[in-house]
Amino acid sequence: MVYEFKGFIPVVHESSFVHPQAAVTGNVIIGKDVYIGPGAAIRGDWGGIVIEDGCNVQENCTIHMFPGVTVVLQAGAHIGHGAIIHGANVGKNVMVGMNAVIMDRVEIGDNSIIGALTFVKADTVIPPRSLVVGNPGKVIKELSDKMIDWKTKGTKLYQTLPADLKNTLRPCQPLREVPENRPSQESLFQTWNEIRGEGN
Repeated sequence: MVYEFKGFIPVVHESSFVHPQAAVTGNVIIGKDVYIGPGAAIRGDWGGIVIEDGCNVQENCTIHMFPGVTVVLQAGAHIGHGAIIHGANVGKNVMVGMNAVIMDRVEIGDNSIIGALTFVKADTVIPPRSLVVGNPGKVIKELSDKMIDWKTKGTKLYQTLPADLKNTLRPCQPLREVPENRPSQESLFQTWNEIRGEGN
């Protein structure tokens, strides 16, 4: 659901998809080809949130801020299941792993990966192309071109998801048995194979 707050109505580009079970509130701007998953809470009540083109905010993520702060997810940022972004600036093509916590005034450089369950304390500045893990999060190495390419391809898959959801997602009643004409599972990851260069 999308909610107005104190005169601020969220702005969502028509190419993006916000799941009905997500909550997007107030001073929020969502760019093109963005996926917002069910259970995500994007709360622009005490500050602003800008989610640039091609980002994804997956299931059960929270994005919020200290009063007066604008949170920015730059283009292609990839926020994994259950992660929390609180008052941070997430650079271009960054991946934040599942259940990671990114605190106030953190600056994450472009093309970085924050490992699952990592806690990045307030005011941390992370250089571009960094792999960060631990509690507190620490840079353990610079990412290779191969790792950045792997991340970029994963995000491209998520950039196809809004259109697929708009075209095929609909409420339904469950079947009671598996039908003979059930679609092939391979059809679910055909797009992934095409992105990796293995499709037809």
